Amino acid sequence: MKYLTTGPDNSTKVFILAHGAGSAMDHEWMNTICEQLAEKEIKVLRFEFPYMQERRDNGTKRPPNTKKVLLQTWTDVIDEVKVDHDEIYIGGKSMGGRMSTLIEHDPLVKGIICLGFPFHAPGKDPGDRIVHMATLETPTLIIQGERDSMGTKEQIQTYALSDAIKITYMNDGDHSLKPRVKSGYTLNDNMLAACSAIEGFMNR
Repeated sequence: MKYLTTGPDNSTKVFILAHGAGSAMDHEWMNTICEQLAEKEIKVLRFEFPYMQERRDNGTKRPPNTKKVLLQTWTDVIDEVKVDHDEIYIGGKSMGGRMSTLIEHDPLVKGIICLGFPFHAPGKDPGDRIVHMATLETPTLIIQGERDSMGTKEQIQTYALSDAIKITYMNDGDHSLKPRVKSGYTLNDNMLAACSAIEGFMNR
């Protein structure tokens, strides 16, 4: 497995961050948030699911792997990373974060951090996509844009979610936390706020 690591190399606490369905682990958005977390002395480790690695290696535009493969990849990554770490946080952007809520968690996994959680496909109902979120026991932080097309603040407030889940909303943010110009906020504002929320969650 190929990894990208930012932040202090000697930290025994790590946040394993998975990419979303359409963007690689070194996408500009991912690079930015990892650099901002590194400034807070948070170690972040990134990896790619097999389909994304194939896109990188072969230039193909293949779709995401099956749910089974995505979950197995998460399990394999945790098994590798836990050898050198005492405390692990897992999560990711959109799909990568959602998959992290579905695996059977290792005792070293102390929390889940999701950035732009896909509660539903745009314009669709959640269906059975979030059924497991009602009984999730692992402490979880979801950082969500207020107007995310995959789960707005108003929609999420109607869902039955576990008490283990904390949601922090980013001002006027979309699925990538980006606000509209007219809101008076910027993407950088929201990403810095997201990093502060992550820091607080990991150091709680």
